[in-house]
Amino acid sequence: MNKKPVSDNPFSLPLKLIFTDLDGSLLDHHSYSFKPAEKMLGELELQGIPVIPITSKTMAELGPLRDQLKNRHPFIVENGAAIYIPKNYFSQQPENLKAIADYWVIENAAPRDNWLHLLHSHAAEFSAEYQTFNSIFQQQGVAGIAQLTGLDTNVAELANKRDYSEPVHWTGTEDRKKLFVKKMRSLGATVLQGGRFLNIGGATDKGRALLQLQKLYLQQAKTNHCQTLAIGDSGNDISMLEMASSALVIKSDNHSPPQLTRSENTSISTRTGPFGWADGVAEWLQIHN
Repeated sequence: MNKKPVSDNPFSLPLKLIFTDLDGSLLDHHSYSFKPAEKMLGELELQGIPVIPITSKTMAELGPLRDQLKNRHPFIVENGAAIYIPKNYFSQQPENLKAIADYWVIENAAPRDNWLHLLHSHAAEFSAEYQTFNSIFQQQGVAGIAQLTGLDTNVAELANKRDYSEPVHWTGTEDRKKLFVKKMRSLGATVLQGGRFLNIGGATDKGRALLQLQKLYLQQAKTNHCQTLAIGDSGNDISMLEMASSALVIKSDNHSPPQLTRSENTSISTRTGPFGWADGVAEWLQIHN
């Protein structure tokens, strides 16, 4: 992977940042392809506009995916639970970050075992109505996760290498799901609805993580202002869609768009997945160039 410092390829000024969900947004919901957005990704890199993945995916999944995307920028995993910044990315090392392999890391949540214990100890009344990645793996192995997600077995194995949260596949009714979510929240868990799964984790969300990383960019660029675009298609994207300067909601064929309180600087794509992603980013660039 290219570890060339960003200082050798300066950010655009005025500073612009794109924070993007992956599944159903930059990646096609069914095929996980980003090909329709490939040209736009190259253009953004030429303009010095970082594209920052902010996703429910794991750190293990993001490694090979970032290589495919030719993305060398920071990324946010497990719905804001941790922020990974490549070492030497910024001209100055951010303070008080944890060193893990080739990254400086901000950890915002308790480890996965904490949430598995919470589920096992306090959700017995719902046990027949959901599966977790961990329970599927214990019963069916990686093949079970691959079948449920549509991922190939290699990627499914990476998806199960979670550090800070646990995905839940709900099989019960909507009314019972509401009771389950209420119970988990009463026990201190944050429950986020993604495009496919409920995510059980700590008091984190994509919006808070966006602001944490944005602050570091502002410090490094020595500016007080930047234009941010958040892109997403699901309920777990709402917090970042609300926090960014501009919001792009990607149309989905699988669920209704997330409901936002904002209306200013907000758009909904007319096409799905990476087609809508590329269209929406092009429109945003026209406004902010």
